[in-house]
Amino acid sequence: MSNSNAHRGSLFIIAAPSGGGKTSLVNALLKQDPRLVLSISHTTRAARPGEIDGQHYYFVSEAEYDQMVNDGDFMEYARVFDFHYGTNRNSVALQLEQDRDVILEIDWQGARQVRNTFPECCLIFIIPPSLEVLRERLTARRQDSEEVIQRRMRDAQSEISHWAEFDHLVVNDNFDTALEELRSIINDYRNQKPHKVNKKHLLLAQQLGRR
Repeated sequence: MSNSNAHRGSLFIIAAPSGGGKTSLVNALLKQDPRLVLSISHTTRAARPGEIDGQHYYFVSEAEYDQMVNDGDFMEYARVFDFHYGTNRNSVALQLEQDRDVILEIDWQGARQVRNTFPECCLIFIIPPSLEVLRERLTARRQDSEEVIQRRMRDAQSEISHWAEFDHLVVNDNFDTALEELRSIINDYRNQKPHKVNKKHLLLAQQLGRR
């Protein structure tokens, strides 16, 4: 899949189940690659400790969010864990027109919506090396109760079952290896080179996504 307009930026969608390490990998990518910018989503959930409005998310009320949906402001939006998230269409378009490469950190539902309206985007899915490792990571964050962790684990399997809708898979076993693979996928896409498929990744995704 090639980028048809050399003067516009590319749109990269990076998704992962909760605890998959997506945010850490994206933050590392942004530090290494000045051409990449992160699209900041709107959400109805409250800010977590350390999160800053306009930097991590735009935190909005349910009423403000509903108004944006009604006005058609979102290129994708979804309900995730009892809260709503959405990506502003105009802000992404503006960055692409400025020849910036934009990353959307969204889930598979959002990825599907964006692919429908922006078919030339590049979809990347990050998966854990095992469900056991995913549970360990969720537990180590100390953010959730056991009940919530169990729910996140069920949802993770459901999310991973959609792996085939993505263009590329990255296994986040070793952080540096996963980061290098992400960089390689992005650079190959920019240079319109096919990225070599790792068949072990495909088999792992099939196993993890079985319900």
